[in-house]
Amino acid sequence: MPWSALLRKPSALLPFLMSIAALALIAGYLAINGMPAKPIPPHDEGTPARVFQLLIVLQVPAAAIFLLRWLPEEPRKAIVVVAGQVLLALVAVGTVVLLEL
Repeated sequence: MPWSALLRKPSALLPFLMSIAALALIAGYLAINGMPAKPIPPHDEGTPARVFQLLIVLQVPAAAIFLLRWLPEEPRKAIVVVAGQVLLALVAVGTVVLLEL
């Protein structure tokens, strides 16, 4: 199976889309609120933070479903796709950590 066909599978595409949505959520939050001047004291994080957390956490079962389905048939390609999914999720989480949001 070619790479493009494997990447078009919904189980491969969903974690990528969830990471992109998490990054878009960060961008939208920053566009509306701007960069925080100092670290925010502990408080209720609000809806955007909860949605971000859900997007990141729900990627784990989505990636696991993809891996369970495609690892037996296309082991190398499946591992590379999951590595890309993990990398994009780390970019989203790293952005929040780096910006101290």
